[in-house]
Amino acid sequence: MNSDERNEKILSIFRETGALMEGHFILRSGLHSGHFFQCARVCEHLDRVSELASMLIKKLGDIGAKCDTVLSPAMGGLVIGQEVARQLGKRFIFAEKQDGKLALRRNFKIGAGEKILVVEDVVTRGGRVVECIDIIESLGGKAAGIAVLVDRSGGKIDFGNRPCISLLEFSFPTYEADKLPENLKSIPAVHPGS
Repeated sequence: MNSDERNEKILSIFRETGALMEGHFILRSGLHSGHFFQCARVCEHLDRVSELASMLIKKLGDIGAKCDTVLSPAMGGLVIGQEVARQLGKRFIFAEKQDGKLALRRNFKIGAGEKILVVEDVVTRGGRVVECIDIIESLGGKAAGIAVLVDRSGGKIDFGNRPCISLLEFSFPTYEADKLPENLKSIPAVHPGS
């Protein structure tokens, strides 16, 4: 399967499960868009999650095999992160909000030098991934790579020297609140959640 066929297959999974939405959305980043990937809708269909995770792992190559643990930010990355960890045979942990920031809770530990793969559903600016990297490094671990289902950044995200592999790079236009196109101005904006 070539990359165009793979991308169309991935998009068809998102469309069939209702995960690719159209309207007027305020993204977690604060930007506005006429499209939104609600990956939680894919998570209603674990067979599709398994399929997406398998495709993502193939793209990871050695990065997945060489990691010790998979870490995902809650909520969006939980299901895909857990499935990636399951298929890789790795330990899975997650970061969740505490006092407005992501933190490791539930007595999760990261050992010195432990190689961690960060798995997220969708990135636009990559803020939650950066928070996960900060957690990993503050505890002496090593962020071995980042794996995401959908990269909406248009290739603009930079996680330093850490490899970032996305299953699908798909960038719908995003807008600042005061620079909306006419077609979005006429549609009430919603916060769809992650």
